[in-house]
Parts: sequence; C-alpha cells; structure tokens
Amino acid sequence: MNIIFICTGNSARSQMAEGFAKFYGEKYKIADLNISSAGVNPKPVNPFAISVMLEKNIDISKQKSKSMDIFDLNTFDYVITLCGDARDNCPLITSNNVKLHWDLIDPAGVIGDNDDKLKAFRAVRDEIEEKILALLKKKYNIIK
Repeated sequence: MNIIFICTGNSARSQMAEGFAKFYGEKYKIADLNISSAGVNPKPVNPFAISVMLEKNIDISKQKSKSMDIFDLNTFDYVITLCGDARDNCPLITSNNVKLHWDLIDPAGVIGDNDDKLKAFRAVRDEIEEKILALLKKKYNIIK
C-alpha cells in the first residue's frame, strides 16, 4: 500500500505522519507499506516536530521536505491531506485511490513561548498517531 501525506510546508504535520506510518509499519511488520510525504510549498523540517517525535522514540531528523510536484499522486493508494491549503491545492487525481482529509491545526503557526509551541506540537502529534493507528488497524487489522 502506497500512502502520501500532504500539508502546506511538509515541515511538521506530514513529516510526523510519515514518521508514525513508517514506525508502525516496521513495528507490525507490514511489508507492502510505502510511505511518502510532500508539501504544497516545502519548508525545512520543523525542529519542534523533530523534538516531539523523539519523545515517542521516533527520529524524523533525517527526513527531508519534498514538493508534491515530484510525485504522481495517481500512483498512491491513499492521498491524505492534513490541512485545508493542501486539500485545496492538490491537483486533480483521476485514479481510484482513496482521498482522505485530516484537518489538523498548524502547530508551527501557534504564537507563544516554547512551552506553548511544544504543547501544540504534542497535541497534533498525538492526533496524527491516533489517525495512523486507526488507518492501519482498518487496513491491516493491527491491534494496539
């Protein structure tokens, strides 16, 4: 199964989703799971995203931001957008793949001190983890 996660910058939400999907794919030995992420307007991976994922023992520091323009979205079984900007700017997809939209707040847009930002990143991280597990449980009948 080929899955791509798309958000505006491919710097936080989609990177965390990619990290979780790869982690749980390995944990549950899902051999046919291929995960990618991309952005409408790619930015470097956000340090807060790296930090909060390390709290879950998942290292996304080596992941790179990519433009969705380098992918043929029709080759994916699941195209999952994580924000309205990505949903609205996704090119027309003509294949029979599953299109899902997870409308998540942008934790990078939170204004405040580092504690406020970390709190926002953790909340979005945890929501993404729940959604990834629900998707994999439905498709592969994994149990957590």
